[in-house]
Amino acid sequence: MRAVYFEEFQKDIRVQTLDDPTPDSHGVVLKVEATGLCRSDWHGWMGHDSDIVLPHVPGHELAGTIVAVGKDVTRWKIGDRVTTPFVCACGTCPECATGNQQVCDNQTQPGFTHWGSFAEYVALSHADINLVAVPETMTFATAASLGCRFATSFRGVVRQGQVTGGQWVAVHGCGGVGLAAIMIAKAIGAQIIAVDINNDALTKAREIGANVTINALEDGNLVGSIREMTSGGVHVSLDALGNRQTCYNSIANLRKRGKHIQIGLMAGDHSDPPIPMGHVIAHELEIYGSHGMQAHDYPAMMQMIESGALHPEHLITRTISLEATPSELMRMDDFKHIGVTIIEPFAS
Repeated sequence: MRAVYFEEFQKDIRVQTLDDPTPDSHGVVLKVEATGLCRSDWHGWMGHDSDIVLPHVPGHELAGTIVAVGKDVTRWKIGDRVTTPFVCACGTCPECATGNQQVCDNQTQPGFTHWGSFAEYVALSHADINLVAVPETMTFATAASLGCRFATSFRGVVRQGQVTGGQWVAVHGCGGVGLAAIMIAKAIGAQIIAVDINNDALTKAREIGANVTINALEDGNLVGSIREMTSGGVHVSLDALGNRQTCYNSIANLRKRGKHIQIGLMAGDHSDPPIPMGHVIAHELEIYGSHGMQAHDYPAMMQMIESGALHPEHLITRTISLEATPSELMRMDDFKHIGVTIIEPFAS
């Protein structure tokens, strides 16, 4: 198969021919029809993820067609159209027993714990509990865009943040994760403040429903401005970037008893951010993480998509080839592109 491949962190990435994967007894192999290019993949190439063993094939947001099935798989067959959360659970650990597969003790993650989906084929583990059917009415590109950023934002907004209509929600960082959070919170009926330093990203945020947009480079009193316009702060705030400053601002702009949701990965130089803990104590703030979403929780999100309440396809701004992926991956920290980029490995 053709695959994006690197042998050293922060060094050359190339497309080359590798052996096709084979399924575990409990797993499947997919023909990758579409896969998302996510900043988490950049973190992996930088060496920020301890799970990666070199050499490596990245990629974790994916959708495709099953081409091989392990002998113990009972729910899926060759030819099925499927996607998967980026966290693939084991199904037997204590966390899985409580329904929290997104924090499975023995989780596997394509593109991190094993070779991923920047390839023509990818192997996935424990298929019976991790795969999600893709409706015929949904494109593979849309399905691939759900697996990490959109699903993580859905869980962050709906499950962790428990956002309700009329609440003020701040989203710090308007990349793929942030734009997804804006779309989801808007569909629920919240009032959205979108924060970024890229005016094109803020324009996109307004297009999908942000009530207020703020360029953080142009507002010297960002937290004060948000607290003033919301009469004391927002009810729920999300750091969708994973930056020391965005994390701090997201906590500081909350009203009393507000909720901060950390979605953006805190890695590298940003792994130990300052937190206004005195503010957390005095105002009884709540701090949550959002680490993907369980396969069994997908139906609520899929129902909102099929009903027309959510349009994840509107977040897809570019489609690129497998051959173009190495250069795009290495430049992801430039933040030059807005929205979601999709790779189609079989596109000519």
